[in-house]
Amino acid sequence: MTATDPRTVLDALIAEYTARANAIREDLARSHSPDFAEQALQRENDEVLEAILAETEAALRRVGMAKLRLVDGSYGYCQRCGEPIEPARLAVLPAAEFCLGCADMSG
Repeated sequence: MTATDPRTVLDALIAEYTARANAIREDLARSHSPDFAEQALQRENDEVLEAILAETEAALRRVGMAKLRLVDGSYGYCQRCGEPIEPARLAVLPAAEFCLGCADMSG
């Protein structure tokens, strides 16, 4: 296996996203300050952390789906048109589902 092996790259992303999600969950579990002004700021920060957690969990799902595509042989092929996904796109977005043309169509 090389560093460019999709399995290795996807496994590294899963580890990274899992660690990030766990750290965010730990931060969210901490108790808040008894000071009202400080507590208000902490609750605003919690909202930001919750949004980041949701994005991280969505990224984990995308990577998990990419790993399933590796198993079934469809990894690297557009899920819309069936054409190969550009290698440069996969290098930047290893969990990409769509080729650039189809990704542009979906908005």
